[in-house]
Amino acid sequence: MTTDTTPPEDDLRFWQAVRYLPMRVWLVSAGILVNRAGNFLPVFIVLYVTVTHHSAWASGFVLGAAGLGNVLGNAIGGHLADRLGRRWTMTLSGLLTGVLTAGVPLVDPLPMLILLVFLVGTVSQIYRPAAAALLVDGLNHKQRLAAAGVFRFAMNIGAAIGGVLGGLLAASSYELLFYGNAVAALVFGVVTAVLVRDPAAYQAARSESESVLTEKVGYRTAFADRRLRRFLIMTFVAEAVYIQSTVGLPLHVSDAGLSPTSFGLLIGLNGLIVLVLELPITAAVSRQRPEYVLAVGNLLTGLGLAATAFAGSMSWLAVTVAVWTFGEMMYASMAAAYLGGLAPPHIVGRYQGMYGAAIAAGNGLGPVIGGLLYAANAGVFWVLVAVAGVWSAQLCLPPLLRRRAESAAVPAEPLPPSPAELSERGGSHA
Repeated sequence: MTTDTTPPEDDLRFWQAVRYLPMRVWLVSAGILVNRAGNFLPVFIVLYVTVTHHSAWASGFVLGAAGLGNVLGNAIGGHLADRLGRRWTMTLSGLLTGVLTAGVPLVDPLPMLILLVFLVGTVSQIYRPAAAALLVDGLNHKQRLAAAGVFRFAMNIGAAIGGVLGGLLAASSYELLFYGNAVAALVFGVVTAVLVRDPAAYQAARSESESVLTEKVGYRTAFADRRLRRFLIMTFVAEAVYIQSTVGLPLHVSDAGLSPTSFGLLIGLNGLIVLVLELPITAAVSRQRPEYVLAVGNLLTGLGLAATAFAGSMSWLAVTVAVWTFGEMMYASMAAAYLGGLAPPHIVGRYQGMYGAAIAAGNGLGPVIGGLLYAANAGVFWVLVAVAGVWSAQLCLPPLLRRRAESAAVPAEPLPPSPAELSERGGSHA
């Protein structure tokens, strides 16, 4: 399962990369499975707000507060992951999330509830950049891709368990629901503190760059990377498109005269395909150039969702779900692995923090924009989904001048060395 010696990257196949993953990847993946299985608050907070006699519009404010907290939490987490370390950042996130989530059933005034949910949304996301950094520290591209695939597999299993378990707990008691969420977060924090260690690659990068770190290297340094800026714009657009599966799709299902159960079955189909096929799909595309895999994935996602407009029966809707699910599977793990190759070793956490913030922003603003557009004109909405999908695919590709330079140059390796590998060779990050 783990070893310090790996074959050269060119000879490393995906399933071999899985075999050579460090133990920390398996520990963090197991921890995230437990954490996601008990992460009930984001899913059930709207129902909780409505049953506690707050008006329906109040749930919008609560969701908005959670979304803002998610963006802020990723930004804070990226900073802490680089300065405090991966292990203690994740531990801090788990413990604070547990304590604050346990207080949700004890707060009744709406302003206090909004503030508390904002704080929970913030601290619950602090772990994400640190966990993502652990999956890329000192690993080559194939191993980063394998680590991302394993991590997502664990997340998806946890989410599936959490949906069922949360429904059962909510039927009994919302207090029990949130206390269970608190326990899961505390377990994640304790397990991280006891079992996880910061990888040697992170410690070496921090030791070698002490002089750089004392010069207040921060998000401004990361944002100066043009490739990162392009990647973040792509991420925001892609997430805003993908989240329409929870906005445009259910609205279309209702307009087509189908029941809410039909929407549930379609989302269940998406989850089933991801659980069964994502790792094999990731393995199949692992030897392809990341930019092109990301572009095809985003294109399938956008066009697959836009095709919903022409599907009026469950059979055709199932086909469209399969198309955008394949796009999701091609995109998700490859995006995480590709970003890991962009970051200089001493600011990996900040790169991951900005990535997480872009995801949270897309997930937060996407439903608002999508809902307004669909209400104004459903046909225009689906056209814009297709256009945004094409745009996100185009953003994945290298700029035209760079592609021309590459085509005119002597053929090189399909993947440039990562900043971590350059550092090991005594090189510098361009």
